[in-house]
Amino acid sequence: MTSPRVPHPIRSALGAGNNASPTPEEEQFNALIEADSRIEPRDWMPDGYRKTLIRQISQHANSEIIGMQPESNWITRAPSLKRKAVLIAKVQDEAGHGLYLYSAAQTLGISREEMTDQLIAGKARYSSIFNYETPTWADMGSVGWLVDGAAICNQVPLCRASYGPYGRAMVRICKEESFHQRQGFEILLELMNGTPAQRAMAQESVNRWYWPALMMFGPPDDDSPNSAQSTAWKIKRFSNDELRQRFVNMLVPQAAVLGLTLPDPDLKWNDETGMYDLGEIDWTEFHEILAGRGPANGRRLQRRREAHEDGRWVRDAAAAYSRKQTQEMAVAS
Repeated sequence: MTSPRVPHPIRSALGAGNNASPTPEEEQFNALIEADSRIEPRDWMPDGYRKTLIRQISQHANSEIIGMQPESNWITRAPSLKRKAVLIAKVQDEAGHGLYLYSAAQTLGISREEMTDQLIAGKARYSSIFNYETPTWADMGSVGWLVDGAAICNQVPLCRASYGPYGRAMVRICKEESFHQRQGFEILLELMNGTPAQRAMAQESVNRWYWPALMMFGPPDDDSPNSAQSTAWKIKRFSNDELRQRFVNMLVPQAAVLGLTLPDPDLKWNDETGMYDLGEIDWTEFHEILAGRGPANGRRLQRRREAHEDGRWVRDAAAAYSRKQTQEMAVAS
């Protein structure tokens, strides 16, 4: 069986024919990619590479910013001072991740204002996982264990992304995400060691979050038009299905430690592959949420718009101060 043909990173980006001769800039870009080196902001890059990075990094940044909402409303309701402090730290981390990523995207020529405007106008995407509700305290455990666990599986390979600013931002982000995943695991472990009602709450929450967490990796490889090109450019290192499989292989032993049942009746060990077989994912739900018809799509965007408007006075004050400082420096010189 022959392997599927992966498009040449340069020629695919430029739409060049097989006989087209690459320019010196294209040759240099291609050499850096093939040498597993890094592309930096001042290096020449194909328009397709730049556009792909802007789309992926800005979507990732948007996800971190929107991702603060499902958990922030539990800060005042967390069951102890310790849990409140940990949750505050986690939400603060997510804000920082968004800022790192917006900064990385800005090196590609797009402004933070433009990315913000695209998000609050509903023109830019963020991860569909954040359009689900978090009605119980156990959801703070499920979000940490499942959602942040999926994020770690997806993002650790991005530390080696071919674009330097993105890869370097991901190193710190992944270290903090590992803390978030452990926090979620701990919440679920405590609940599973608690009362029958607490155990039932934990299992019910995992039942709701398991399948959406698997969808976080994106559609199957056959239905993912950007995946092959991103892999050829070494932005991504593994396909959606490969990452999803790694995640499930990681979850099963952890679920056993927690005493939780993963809600997939077809989940079973395969001796031939050395991995777990998993059941079919219902992608209808995924596409409904992408289309804006999820449980909390409208609420998430409306809250982001309100927060952006509420913070306008801070931005105006900072801009006025900056202008004043510039004028004073001009007079002094």
